[in-house]
Amino acid sequence: MWCGRTRALLRVSGLWPTGVLGRRPLNCSAASLAGSNSPRCWNCGGLGGPLRGDRFFCPQCRALQPPDPTRDYFSLMDCNRSFRVDTAKLQHRYQQLQRLIHPDFFSQRSQTEKDFSEKHSTLVNDAYKTLLAPLSRGLYLLKLCGVEIPEGTDYEMDSQFLMEIMEINEKLAEAQGETAMKEMESIVRAKQKELTDNVSRAFERGDMDLSPGPGRSHMPWSNY
Repeated sequence: MWCGRTRALLRVSGLWPTGVLGRRPLNCSAASLAGSNSPRCWNCGGLGGPLRGDRFFCPQCRALQPPDPTRDYFSLMDCNRSFRVDTAKLQHRYQQLQRLIHPDFFSQRSQTEKDFSEKHSTLVNDAYKTLLAPLSRGLYLLKLCGVEIPEGTDYEMDSQFLMEIMEINEKLAEAQGETAMKEMESIVRAKQKELTDNVSRAFERGDMDLSPGPGRSHMPWSNY
């Protein structure tokens, strides 16, 4: 239920993405998959690459190693796997990583390291953008837990919330002048914050049941 409400409201503010995949059964693991038991450096053959954690370089020859395919965005950006993220810390981490692996710093290195640098930089950019916005962060967190929200879930909205969305749309169509538009923007942002807080509390409780269920017209944690 909450996913239908969130999507509809964020669509009003132009923040809902298209093309979200289907839902799968809940199966959340707190840790990433284990990597190779004996990683070796592609360049010197020494132990230590591909490397885990923040050790992007071989400790022996200092060659840049390929990205760890088992590492999720939260781990890469040094964030707890949670809906609540310190965005200032996230930005600092992003800048820190780009100073390490940005392609500009590898122009005089081997082609292999240039390619790895491009992959690292792209991965860091994707991770940063995904975790920065509440909506994409929540969808990614659900995906890690085996839950993906399908298209066509808006039908799960209750009538009260649907009326609110219709009212907002009508006011947007009738709004004239900067003052009226700013007022509507404030209303949408307030609703967005309320929904974001509701979703955050649900994640903290581990409540990821997206269906209304028998006798439930909507999820209790989507009330406002």
